[in-house]
Amino acid sequence: MLRYSGINLTGVAIASALFSLAAQASAIDLLANERPVNAPVSAAAVALLPSPNVLVTPGTLTVATSSTNSPPLALLASDNQTRIGSDPDIARLIADGLGLKLKLVPASWEEWPLGLTARRYDVAMFNIAVTEERKQRFDFAVYRADNHAFVVKKSSAITRINQPAEIAGKRIIVASGTNQERILLKWDEENRAKGLPPVEPIYLTDDASATLSLLSGRADAQFGPHSIAAYKAALNGQTRLVGSGPFRAWVAVTTKKGNGLAAALSASLNSAIDSGRYAQVLARWGEQDEAVKTSVINPEGIHY
Repeated sequence: MLRYSGINLTGVAIASALFSLAAQASAIDLLANERPVNAPVSAAAVALLPSPNVLVTPGTLTVATSSTNSPPLALLASDNQTRIGSDPDIARLIADGLGLKLKLVPASWEEWPLGLTARRYDVAMFNIAVTEERKQRFDFAVYRADNHAFVVKKSSAITRINQPAEIAGKRIIVASGTNQERILLKWDEENRAKGLPPVEPIYLTDDASATLSLLSGRADAQFGPHSIAAYKAALNGQTRLVGSGPFRAWVAVTTKKGNGLAAALSASLNSAIDSGRYAQVLARWGEQDEAVKTSVINPEGIHY
């Protein structure tokens, strides 16, 4: 069963948020956003840090973030080496608040669960949504509230995808192992039970390949994080948003369950929220509509 009771929104509210984010994306200054936003040390957060030996490298917060070009969440700076984006920015605020150095480790979406378990990095930030299933293995400190969006080529005849019947018979790009995939397959299961044509998932993780497939007509739509979808639609004008998933989800800094880091991560985030640095970061990436008032630990997640 697919259920989430934390932050359900009406279709009108979701559509309004998507439109607002798309408008904000067009004003993003990438060169200006290469300058880091730093936060002061939070004594309260530092006091919650467990033994230094819990960290992969004592004195450093090692953060896995997306190796793909997925603005506004993660992308390369003008030097073609430095990782920038809202996730690296939030990671820096957390490390600063904890009085730690920051080390960003580019990784793929498929790598982060094993990477955390094997202690290759301390935390992962990949627009990871909290689910009850993931809470069995990982701890979470919330930093955004995110929705999922359906995107089509601008010239597409598709005008709406907001419910299961509207994906029937369509070729839809989705990333494996994501909540979007779970939603898509659940909707497809419901459709098949009603005798509707099956959906054809197209599994791609590289955003450039996904865009090429969409624009070339090899796919009918793409289903992914709405911040990425709105940013791309606003900047290139070649795609447009036609709908959303059934709910917004808590997006959280993710760490190995029981390692003691979650409380310190959450406290550092709350310090950044209180200082205004958190709002500054979200504003410069056009993600104001995804802000949370407080970072909480292990909130209720999506149920499958």
